[in-house]
Amino acid sequence: MPTPPVATPDEILEARAANPKMRARDLAASLKVTEAALVAANVDRTVTRIDANPDALIPAIETIGEVMALTRNESAVHERTGSYENFKSGPIAGMVLGSEIDLRIFPTHWANAFAVVEDGDQGTKRSLQIFDHHGDAVHKVHLKPASDVMAFEAAVKTLATGNDDRTYATTPRPAPEGVQVREDNLEILRKEWDRMTDTHQFLRLTAKLKFNRLGAYRMAGAPYAEKLSNDSVSLMLERAATQAVPLMIFVGNAGCIQIHSGLVQTIKPMGPWQNVLDPRFNLHLRADHIAEVWRVRKPTQRGPAISVECFDAEGQLILQSFGVRQEGGPLAWNDLVDGLPKLEAAEALA
Repeated sequence: MPTPPVATPDEILEARAANPKMRARDLAASLKVTEAALVAANVDRTVTRIDANPDALIPAIETIGEVMALTRNESAVHERTGSYENFKSGPIAGMVLGSEIDLRIFPTHWANAFAVVEDGDQGTKRSLQIFDHHGDAVHKVHLKPASDVMAFEAAVKTLATGNDDRTYATTPRPAPEGVQVREDNLEILRKEWDRMTDTHQFLRLTAKLKFNRLGAYRMAGAPYAEKLSNDSVSLMLERAATQAVPLMIFVGNAGCIQIHSGLVQTIKPMGPWQNVLDPRFNLHLRADHIAEVWRVRKPTQRGPAISVECFDAEGQLILQSFGVRQEGGPLAWNDLVDGLPKLEAAEALA
């Protein structure tokens, strides 16, 4: 049964007024409500409920032009500036395949959406925000100076649901699945891994054999998966920037995966955060949340796909990186990844 928020909408608004500088996620946590409840409290004021169906929403976003797309999980925030282009609809999975905005969309998790117009330090801020059934943010779209505000207003008018409910009832989040293994299927896993011709076959293979991603990595071992030191992701970003090696960076949640393809240039650690701060791409990674890092090799028809993947203490995937496929293959990326320290080597130096 859906669970109502602890604080009422008016109590949420009072808390926001008393804490105007507090980050939305932090304020929501302090009130024991979801971020979605924080947004919904302003419905019929600065917020309008809109259609969350990607088939209606994404084509409307395309008309707005340049925006900033944001997808996050508990440990990483992925922000990419560009235009939504080349939307491919699908009942199970959709895609946005633009030159800069690259998304994988899982519509069943797009439960509710809002258009938000609020005053900020630098003028009016406009955004479209999508949340799942648990009240967690799935995806957000923030307008930029180059965005078409009239197209945004027209889209909101068209997409508005007419629902003025200021509460956001949720269903409980499922517990993290942790590591799933089936030891008696290990040799089959390795044999079928060798036969893969596309990286997309991997999750189907592991599900069939009763593994999940992290369980498969732990059990398969080298040469399929090798454990790296926990600072390998920061080293990867720093070396990719220094050596001008293009890479793909995937960050996602159950409802959306967002991908950056290209170079990274400005790497700046700030406290527990490791950041990429480039003009059209920002990444904010909680390095202290990284509990495991794996270098993974999967065979494809175009040669091995080598990735760096990190997980939190509950076994949840935080981030994946691959090389950008270029003429002749991503040799610079492969060399970079092969130079990252294995966990055993890092321990030996400690």
